[in-house]
Amino acid sequence: MKIHIITIGDEILIGQIVDTNSAWMARQLNLIGAEVNWITSTSDDEAAIKHALGNALLDTDVVLITGGLGPTKDDITKKCLADFFEVGMVFSEETHARILRLFERWGRSPTPAHKEQCFMPANAVLLKNKMGTAPGMWFEHNKQVVVSMPGVPVEMKYLMEFEVIPRLKERFQGKPIAHRTILTVGEGESRIAAKIEDIESSLPTSLKLAFLPGLGQVRLRLTGRNSDVLQMNRELDDYIHQIQDRLKEFVFGHDTERLEEVVGRILRERGLTLATAESCTGGYLAHRITAIPGASDYFLGSTVAYSNEVKQKQLGVKAETLEKHGAVSEATVKEMVRGALALFGCDIAIAISGIAGPDGGTPDKPVGTIWLAIGNKDKTQTLKLQLGKDRKGNIKYTAVQGLNMIRLFAG
Repeated sequence: MKIHIITIGDEILIGQIVDTNSAWMARQLNLIGAEVNWITSTSDDEAAIKHALGNALLDTDVVLITGGLGPTKDDITKKCLADFFEVGMVFSEETHARILRLFERWGRSPTPAHKEQCFMPANAVLLKNKMGTAPGMWFEHNKQVVVSMPGVPVEMKYLMEFEVIPRLKERFQGKPIAHRTILTVGEGESRIAAKIEDIESSLPTSLKLAFLPGLGQVRLRLTGRNSDVLQMNRELDDYIHQIQDRLKEFVFGHDTERLEEVVGRILRERGLTLATAESCTGGYLAHRITAIPGASDYFLGSTVAYSNEVKQKQLGVKAETLEKHGAVSEATVKEMVRGALALFGCDIAIAISGIAGPDGGTPDKPVGTIWLAIGNKDKTQTLKLQLGKDRKGNIKYTAVQGLNMIRLFAG
């Protein structure tokens, strides 16, 4: 079953909102073995909508449309669909009665526009929308299916779950599909790919490997499609084990796990406590750690020592260290670690100091120079990063590297 998704709305094309509907729909469709081959966004314009629909129907089984079903004049999807299918508009008494009941329950009066909203293309099968006033519409066209739904996410999701997906499963037979995702950190996409090149080359045609890079992390998604579900799962498990064995220390989790979640689990299992001393990241690492429920089991606190004065007063960094080596130096972050260990009485402390950008660099220490240190009462380890000029990106990347340092140090 090949799917083409069309999202309608000027607000998407001008960047006023992000199209999250398509991503959610694609995930749900994937679970039933459907292939989303195309996603198109088009404006609230009659010619554009008809053009997008005509193109979509050239090579697909199902077209799913969201947007343009509201009661205002800029919502023109229904009229465009009626014209495209060369049918008239008919008044839906059932929809009108349901809208009246809704407004009565809300203690409000419908507008004349809500009555206009009840006119539907004559060939539409209406799909009940319990989350809003506009029903979904199902069309059969030359053995193809076209479905139109509201763009409001909660309404679209209700229709997809209770109306559209059940009907698609009855109408089409999808080949079973399954995914396994390995989460890695600490190595780039190209190096990860090189390490498992021979494994990837040996994959059967029923399996496909995708590399999904992020800031400091790479997800490896292995997808299987096979009518024999048992064989598919056996193949997936076998190759997942091969990849994990090859990548070893770079693998931190699977599927939807977050790095900070894994770090928290390690600390809790080891009975270790942690504190952070941050300069250029401004507490972002602590924010990532405390985003996990129950972080108080292992996280004691953080100091954002942004100025040299605070580094000295709160963390005991020596004035001569700052004068000789500077705030952005291996020596300084080592002393920040020792200070945090003493200040918080924690088992492990991690410190960060750097030049996040976009300015402030020098020839010796350009923008993106960041030092990290992690340690306990017995040892300290350091890491130097040389990043770019994107301040937000540098902060986020550094936090990922900090989390990975904690994972490896505590593990």
